[in-house]
Amino acid sequence: MTPRTITRTFGESRPALLEASELTPHHEALARLLWHAELRGEPIEPLSATFPDLSIWDAYRIQTIGRGLRTAEGEELRGWKVGLTSLAMQEMMQVDQPDSGYLLESMVVHSGAQLRAGRFIQPRVEAEIAFLLKSPLEGPSVTREEVLEATHAFAPAIEIIDSRISDWRIGIVDTVADNASSGMAVIGDWEPAEDIRSETIGVSLAVGPELVRGRGDAVLGHPAEPVAWLARTLAEQGLRLEPGDIVMPGSVARAVPLTAGQTAYATFDRLGEVSVSLV
Repeated sequence: MTPRTITRTFGESRPALLEASELTPHHEALARLLWHAELRGEPIEPLSATFPDLSIWDAYRIQTIGRGLRTAEGEELRGWKVGLTSLAMQEMMQVDQPDSGYLLESMVVHSGAQLRAGRFIQPRVEAEIAFLLKSPLEGPSVTREEVLEATHAFAPAIEIIDSRISDWRIGIVDTVADNASSGMAVIGDWEPAEDIRSETIGVSLAVGPELVRGRGDAVLGHPAEPVAWLARTLAEQGLRLEPGDIVMPGSVARAVPLTAGQTAYATFDRLGEVSVSLV
């Protein structure tokens, strides 16, 4: 089963993430700073240290401009990601709330992909249960049940997270501005959502001798909860989740570093396997 069985329905009327009047030259300068760090492969100092007055909404404005810079180059939106949804990841990153970012077409690859290590700065991998939506989700009160009704399929997935901030010295403002520390989404085969209880799926992630385990309910108690949170959060910004969107709901266990020459393997109960290599 492939995502192409679903047709994306957003078009000219899909609103911007934030109103243009809320975006300032300062936000644009910081968005370009992060973009150039990604292009050069050279991390920068934490924005929160250099500009301590930045708020989380400033960070989302910076992220919005960063997305615009990329779509202006011909990139297309493919979906969304939610990060920092498990206690393990919140403790690891020293934050106390989820965050969200966007997935572009160029950021989504299939299982077995061999990716150049040089395209990343300090990559880590996470095991996640990817959602493929068949109907829109919008509004300030979207529930877990509505997410499950709107879900077409699940897939085993690995997210490669990466930070343009030096040594992962990030707070919530830094990671949000940096597109929720997104890198790539590696997607396995899609399985119909019917009769799969995603919250009970056991997961193992291996990189070399390192092995971590988790379960679907490690992300806010149920993998559909981060998707509902995302829909509610996007509604505040004039957006909705669309049919055909891929949503990565967050890691079921802590992230593991991945270096050149290594392969990450993740195994999911009832969903199968997914892998990615850095070369």
